[in-house]
Amino acid sequence: MNRNIGIAILIFFVSVGFQSCKNRPTSLSSHSVATNYRTYCAGCHGDNLEKFAAKQWMEEKGTTSIENSIKYGITSIGMPAFEKTFSDNEIKALAVYVKNGIPEDRTQLKPAVTTDGIVKSEEYNFVIDTVVTGLEVPWGLAFLPNGDLLISERKGTLHTFSNGKLSAPIEGLPPIMAVGQGGLLDLALHPDYDKNGWIYISYSALDTKSEKRIGSTGVMRARLDGNKLVDQQTLFIGTPATDRGHHWGCKLAFDGKGHLFFGVGERGQHFDFPQKLDNTNGKIHRINEDGSIPTDNPFYNTPGAIKTIYSYGHRNPQGTAIHPVTREIWETEHGPMGGDEINLIRPGLNYGWPVISYGINYDGTILTELKEKEGMEQPVYQWTPSIAPCGMTFVTGDRFKKWENNMLVGSLRFDYVERVVLHGHKVAHTEKLAEGIGRVRNVVMSPDGLVYIGLEEPGMIVRLVPVE
Repeated sequence: MNRNIGIAILIFFVSVGFQSCKNRPTSLSSHSVATNYRTYCAGCHGDNLEKFAAKQWMEEKGTTSIENSIKYGITSIGMPAFEKTFSDNEIKALAVYVKNGIPEDRTQLKPAVTTDGIVKSEEYNFVIDTVVTGLEVPWGLAFLPNGDLLISERKGTLHTFSNGKLSAPIEGLPPIMAVGQGGLLDLALHPDYDKNGWIYISYSALDTKSEKRIGSTGVMRARLDGNKLVDQQTLFIGTPATDRGHHWGCKLAFDGKGHLFFGVGERGQHFDFPQKLDNTNGKIHRINEDGSIPTDNPFYNTPGAIKTIYSYGHRNPQGTAIHPVTREIWETEHGPMGGDEINLIRPGLNYGWPVISYGINYDGTILTELKEKEGMEQPVYQWTPSIAPCGMTFVTGDRFKKWENNMLVGSLRFDYVERVVLHGHKVAHTEKLAEGIGRVRNVVMSPDGLVYIGLEEPGMIVRLVPVE
């Protein structure tokens, strides 16, 4: 389902707890109108109104047609009425904003969705809207406060996507070992980005002091100044480095308490690293936002142990996310052939790899006879056959309210996003979304509550937009 989906007209404003009309202001500043449009309309119509389709109302004098569409809706194409959501003055202001923003050259419009492209799921009908094309393997996605999208590509380039255009590669990245599964990996903004401007980046760190081409998982932070990273600080470099090009990890997640969590894969050497505390591989790590190590980390005072380790016995974690309500750390990781896992991460616990596993070796031979063992954690959920889970987020916002706090996990192997419903610490239900969409590398929530999906083969970014 690799689609570039086009639009009839679909003005799809979403009401998210606005006050009743009688309590709304009688006039709006241009800034307020622009903010309203960006917050509630741009998700379907583009930040610069580029995703409308050329229609007769664009050529009419005045804004009566578009006002009526906003106020009374267009049932046939799924647009609801908003006469009880916006005041007449707000509707007028939005109509003027849209009408004046439509370009004279209608060929510039790149419509977003069509009514015949609707995908049905258990709770929602949605369309798959193409946002960015022309990429190779997009890995990390982060939304800047100005509406730009920050995108990392595994090959080792970083870009912003703004006003429908992809920037030239951003300068100032560290030496990257873009080999095999390695390269430029995840992105995360500091929770107080508006105040400090810190961007956190995980990557395959090339060891420039070695005569051999070796590397290990690294985490850095920097600030963006124009098209260049400045104030670079290296926060973490894994040990030992190896020439193997797979199982690097490494998704980033802030817990809101000043800590950054991330997973590092066992680098394809599962018998050497995951069960030992003297190396960083096959582990979940916790550091402070400045790269220092929390003194209450479980192995901080253990002789010979790496102090950043939070849990161990992992294979290749490529999903790390904080539950929006409980603030617990959840993780997904690749098994071998079968035995992919969802884990609830607790400090100091051993998650078993490779001593226990529900998977087998890729050649069909037995990896281990054990699926459980005392002192080792069972997964909350496991997939056999393997779906190759990559990218993970929890649903927030008001656009997919019925999915609130559900987990979304991307599948590289089977080309879909899996919706996982949790009841406490158990998986109560799952649903496959957007089947056939392509190899899913990442799944994130946008500030306006839409689901963004990074795809490889072909390299593109799409989003799910709900349709009533």
